[in-house]
Amino acid sequence: MDYPLYNQSAQNIGKVELPEGVFAVPMNKDLLHQVVTSQIANKRQTIAHTKDRSDVRGGGKKPWKQKGTGRARHGSTRSPIWKGGGVTFGPRKERIFKKKVNKNMARKALFVALSSKVKDKEFVVVDSINLSNWKTKEMAGLVKNINQLFPVKHGSILLIIPDKLKDTVERVTKNLSKIDVMEARNLNALDIMARKNLLVMKDAVSVIGNLNK
Repeated sequence: MDYPLYNQSAQNIGKVELPEGVFAVPMNKDLLHQVVTSQIANKRQTIAHTKDRSDVRGGGKKPWKQKGTGRARHGSTRSPIWKGGGVTFGPRKERIFKKKVNKNMARKALFVALSSKVKDKEFVVVDSINLSNWKTKEMAGLVKNINQLFPVKHGSILLIIPDKLKDTVERVTKNLSKIDVMEARNLNALDIMARKNLLVMKDAVSVIGNLNK
């Protein structure tokens, strides 16, 4: 399918062919939701961790004898009902949040996410990025030009590039807010749906198309 092609000054310079099997896939909200939530869960880190009574240091000695004191029976000062004792039913780092998603589902969800961006005109293809000095200021000017093409201006942007420009482009964009850089071969549904707009280099389109093979 034909799609507008722009230069870095946001001028329409022709058309680019987008594979329909990647960029014209019908919306499947259930699949997209399942894959995205699974990817979020797989990135989750189990940080919260409480100690139960066996983990708390001390408490080996019985506080007082079992009978004859008139007080309640206790075997350890590290019981959860004591101050400084263990925690009952607290979060533990052994919890596993990971969810399995097979490759075909993840790939199909990626194509659904890309197609939704194309349908909503939140997908812009540029022929190339050529900066004279490769400075952040020049890149900021390019982003300002391209922002005119998106329905929602100044939203977050995911710049999709071929791997040969990765180090150079990342260096000039790292101090720009709301713009992230990713190689086309590493695309996934979560990273696409987490940004409002997609800016794709022409050479990266063929790389994305090969994901369907």
